[in-house]
Amino acid sequence: MPGAGAPPPAADGAPDERPSLGDLIGSVTEDLSLLVRQEVELAKAELTESAKRAGKGGGLLAGSGVAGHFVLMFLSFALWWGLPLGRAWSAVVVAVIWAVIAAVLAVRGRGELRRVKGAPRTAETMKKIPNALKGDEEANHE
Repeated sequence: MPGAGAPPPAADGAPDERPSLGDLIGSVTEDLSLLVRQEVELAKAELTESAKRAGKGGGLLAGSGVAGHFVLMFLSFALWWGLPLGRAWSAVVVAVIWAVIAAVLAVRGRGELRRVKGAPRTAETMKKIPNALKGDEEANHE
């Protein structure tokens, strides 16, 4: 016969075991720590990808700038050597080749820079943390 102050035994005869308040707080702290570490890792991965794209786009635009300088140089040579048609036409042909290269690099570089998105998934999941802390995770699905 159980004592007056003792909790009644569970249906299978084992005492009712509930986690203590300290265990619950420890579990919440551990879960929150894990969540923060995962968010930091996600942010690192996204920012690394964005940095790679930005670097590639910047490099392509730098190449476009160099090619643009060659266009100006060869067009200047063509103008300078304009009287003897053989030299001028050869300089114009080289300048047109450099102009095409500059245009291709500029278009590709601009496209790469437009694809840089920062850390959108991290921003999205960070918005969900306050609702999760309140225990209102359903609000994240609305």
